[in-house]
Amino acid sequence: MERFKTVFLVAGLLFFSFSILVMAFLPWLSFRNQSVKTVSELSQQLTKEFVDLSVRYPENFKKYYGTPSSESYGRALKSGRDIYISEACWHCHSQFVRPVSNEDIRFGVVSEALEYQNELQMPQMFGTRRVGPDLIREWGKHSNDWHAAHFFNPRDVAPTSVMPRYTWFFDKNDQPNKKGLAIIAYVQWLGSWNEDMIKGGKAK
Repeated sequence: MERFKTVFLVAGLLFFSFSILVMAFLPWLSFRNQSVKTVSELSQQLTKEFVDLSVRYPENFKKYYGTPSSESYGRALKSGRDIYISEACWHCHSQFVRPVSNEDIRFGVVSEALEYQNELQMPQMFGTRRVGPDLIREWGKHSNDWHAAHFFNPRDVAPTSVMPRYTWFFDKNDQPNKKGLAIIAYVQWLGSWNEDMIKGGKAK
């Protein structure tokens, strides 16, 4: 009996070591030289939607982000991404258009690996659920006002939505606060790099 325990213990340790090799070390070895874009690099190109936030909600934008710039855009994007994770948006919304089930018809061109080589996509939020639409191609689909109304009360703009209200994204005057501006900026950033893809080219 003791002999079998020893055999099982050694076998278990060997399989554990093998799994670490296959699932951790080999992937790291494959991707260690891949470049990853930083938030600073991503925020160099301001979207018109971010600038529009400063026009539509000037008082709160100036209070929390100052003026539209690469620096303020970077802060908003990082904060928005952190809020997206902390509010568990990724539970119901994926960020990966798959080449199956006509997803490209519903959500836009199929995703490419290059799109995820940046700090805002680590960890990647591919997701598996379709409670809500995939958001990786959300850029430009709706205005900032639409997103503000949607976060405040989703059923005002999408009557069949099961998404909860996010009233804490707004101040007492129902204007987007720091969190509200950040999450809108982040959602409006998703897919902003793929204008060439929409026209039939490749991801930038």
